[in-house]
Formats: sequence, C-alpha cells, structure tokens
Amino acid sequence: MKKIILLLSGLLLGLTTTSCDSFLDIEPKGKIIPKTTEDYRKLMTTAYFNYPQHKSRSNFRTDEVHITTTASESMAFLSIKDIYSYQDVNPSKQTKSFGYGQFYKSIFYTNDLINNGVNTMQVGDEKEQLLGEAYGLRALAYFDLVNLYAKPYDKSTASTELAIVLHIEHEIEQRKHKSTMAEVYVQIHSDIDNAKKHLRVTTYEVGQNYRFTKAAIYALEAKVNLYQKEYEAALVSVDQALRYKSELQDLNKKTDISVASFKSVESILALEETLENDLKETALLSDELYNTYDRVNDLRFNASFELAKGSYISKKTGTGEMKASFRTSELYMIKAEALGHLNRLAEAKSTIEKLIVSRYKPEAAAKVLQKLSGLDQKGFITFILDERNKEFAFEGHRWFDLRRLNQKQIVHKFGNDTFTLAENDLRYTLPFPKDARENNPNL
Repeated sequence: MKKIILLLSGLLLGLTTTSCDSFLDIEPKGKIIPKTTEDYRKLMTTAYFNYPQHKSRSNFRTDEVHITTTASESMAFLSIKDIYSYQDVNPSKQTKSFGYGQFYKSIFYTNDLINNGVNTMQVGDEKEQLLGEAYGLRALAYFDLVNLYAKPYDKSTASTELAIVLHIEHEIEQRKHKSTMAEVYVQIHSDIDNAKKHLRVTTYEVGQNYRFTKAAIYALEAKVNLYQKEYEAALVSVDQALRYKSELQDLNKKTDISVASFKSVESILALEETLENDLKETALLSDELYNTYDRVNDLRFNASFELAKGSYISKKTGTGEMKASFRTSELYMIKAEALGHLNRLAEAKSTIEKLIVSRYKPEAAAKVLQKLSGLDQKGFITFILDERNKEFAFEGHRWFDLRRLNQKQIVHKFGNDTFTLAENDLRYTLPFPKDARENNPNL
C-alpha cells in the first residue's frame, strides 16, 4: 500500500482542463489546493474516472465466458488468462488488475472533499450535491471492495469476520488493520445516509449520468440491503428509487440503443464499462449461457450478442456507450427477488411482469407469465435468478451473484487444459494484491 499512498499524497490527477499535477496536498508556487465548488467538481470527475473496470474483468471468472485457443497469441488474452484460469496468487505482469489501488485512490479523493471541501466550498446546492456524490461514490467503492476481497456477507459472523481496510480520513494510514464485515457495512450505510441528505439532483442528463443522484443512491442502497438479505429494507429502498426512475426500454419497439448504454432510458448510473473493448473478441459466449436463452422469442439474445468468426460475442462493448452500473431493470429484479424471499409471490410476479413484457415477443411473454403464475416460492426465486443471468449477461453482475447465492462449480476449458473453480471454492474471494500485502502486513 506504501507506493499507492506516496502517489496519492503527491498528486491528484485532473482529467478535465486541469493538468495532471495541478492539485497537490501542499500549495507551492503554481500549484492549486482544491477549495471552490469548481475545483471540487474537477476533483470528483477525477474520482469517477479513476474508478476501476473490475466488472469487465470479473466476467472472465464466471460461467458466461468461453475462450478458445485462437485467442492465445493476443495481448487481450494474456491480460485475462490468469483471471480465466483462477491463477490469483501470483498473476503475470500482463494480467489486468481488479483495481484494488484504484478503489482507494477514488476513496482518497472523496475523503478530501468530505473532510476538507466541506469547509472551503461556497454554501449552496452545488456544494451539497458534490458532498452527496462523494459519499455515494465512497459507499459504492467500499461495497465493491468488500464483495471482491472479503467473504459474502453473513449476519451470523459479520461482527467477527475480518473484511477490508476502511479509510475515512483524508490522511491515509499505511498499515491499518482490517475492519470486520459488520463495520464495513455500517460505514457503507452511513455513507449512503449522508449522500441522501446532501444530494440535490434527481437524475442527470445523458453525458453526466456517471454521477451519483438521488435515484442512484437509492438503487445502491437497495442492492446493499439485498446482499445483506434485509429484504424489507431492500423494498423500501427500491420503491424510493423507482419513484425517481422507473422506465423500461421495450425491446419490441426499440433496439437501436442497447439497454446497457448510458443513453438508454434505463440508465441510472453509467460509471463502469460492461466489457472493455479490447476484450470483446476474447470473451466468447459460453454454451451454458447460450442454452439458457429462448433465442427465437427472448429479444435480449439478439440485442446482446452477434456472430463473429463462428462464435457469439457481446454487443455490450465497442462503442464507448456501454456503461451500466445501475439501470431500472435491476430495480425490478431486486424488488421481485426480495418479494420472493418474503414469499409475497403475487406482488413478486406482478413486479417482474413489467420486465418480461419488455424483453420477450408478445406471445412468448404471455406463455412465460402463464408459467410464472404456477410457480411456488422456490421455483419463483430460481426463475428470477435465471432472468438476472440473461438480463445482465456480460455486465459484471454474474460474479457477484454467484458469490452471494450458490458458489457453484465452474469449469473453464482452454484447448486441452481444464481449470476448475470448485463449489464453495476459497477463490470465490480474491486475495489482496501482492504489493498491498507487502506494504501492509495486516491485510
């Protein structure tokens, strides 16, 4: 962690009109300490754009992806080979990182705004909005970190299970101890609550919708509650999010824009790429996921995949538009799953019906809904999770869902080689990166 801290202590990268070394922790001649709302908007932009593309990379650990030997000579393959084969302890130098250090870099920027900017920015809605976004982004960063580098949340062990390091002050200590799972989730909820107090913008227009809003913070809260199996709380959060943003894109009528595009009517927070463009032709659709689709009647299949050299690859990349951290379809999925777990099946089925009719051809949708009406609780939850898999294919959801649900066995093949992630494998939790462990023995 020491190298990261030295970097962060020395400079805050500016990605707008400000040069990359303009903001420093000290103020020598010609340098700037962020003070105004304009300064801190630039700083928040940096925090957003430094956020890692971990979802894109997590696709390669799941049952969604297959890689053939034809990719073996490409730089793209070398960058994800160890991810695909679960070689996590000592990955090659070419391997794409899950962004452990980048998460803390974004957190560092948000800490500066929360702890220092609060005292220097001009009073007004812009200051409040920036504070709300900083709290929101910090909450998201800790949620993603704990769901990559710690075990899935378990209420019975949360108070003793060590998870990740929390930094909430601007000055980062180099060798802090890990906080417990319970402490991490308390911090996440505290940041979410603070974000709700400060946020002023309900939804941002296209192009600025990578920023946190009221809709986005309630969407995040709903997801956090779902992961903690706090289903009643998840319903309260998701209903509030739906008050701000509820429109679904009907694939029977509109297919020129992907539902995963930041331009879609479904976009709530468009921060992370679903799949990096350089990995597009390496990530082939697995037979397992291919066979889950009704490829004639489920409109998502043709909207999500295209043939390339005899294999299906994702359409959710390659245009610069595919950024989907939260979209409205996930709100309906969260609500339906929570209702299912609470055995409120009539409400759950009514909730998911809105999504089904926008994703299937009309006659097929009617058949799906008819089948749905006869499902018991177990069958309904299985149905919802299958729909999640198809809805969010190659969007970085699957790895988190596998971790929190059943941690099933996954077998990846590459030529004559087979790589197996066993059921409940310890590798469902990523190890802390080597350089982080070397610089902080407490990890």
